Amino acid sequence: MDLSSTILGLLSWKPLSGYDLKGIISESDLFYWSGNNNQIYKILLELQQAGLVTFEVHEQESLPAKKIYSVTPAGRALLRHALLEAPEAPELHKTFLIQLAWADSLTDDEVLKLLKSYETEIISRLELHRGRALRADQNPKRSPRETYLWRRINDNFIEACQTELEWIGETYRTIQEGSYQ
Repeated sequence: MDLSSTILGLLSWKPLSGYDLKGIISESDLFYWSGNNNQIYKILLELQQAGLVTFEVHEQESLPAKKIYSVTPAGRALLRHALLEAPEAPELHKTFLIQLAWADSLTDDEVLKLLKSYETEIISRLELHRGRALRADQNPKRSPRETYLWRRINDNFIEACQTELEWIGETYRTIQEGSYQ
């Protein structure tokens, strides 16, 4: 799904401001776009001009007024169409693997140090995902099925980190033992 469809999906959950959308997108590993303000507000304007979202202006004390966007029935129909498209195969971009591919010029100790450093990063990411999974306000919960699907999405991130840690451990042990067969 593209960023426009993702914004429609988020707005189908609940009305949000552009600022709220930016926060959700930038804090999530699920939504992998940078989601900078210019991009988000440009898409919101395009969606509004196409009749896919509407907005209400909410006045704030001591702050500028903000627009709260909601998805329209036409926006929900377009979101539904996007949801029915064939899923794309995942893109796996791991710069560490590129680094490791050319690590033959390093000593075993240097490679082991790289693996330990990478392991630390993955452990940190795993803890982040576990923490996010525990936050009650993080995901929509409009139905038991939606709650289940969001839990499985979080599980996917956690399990990917656990698998990566297993891979690191096996690679580390093999290099440490010198048994490259």
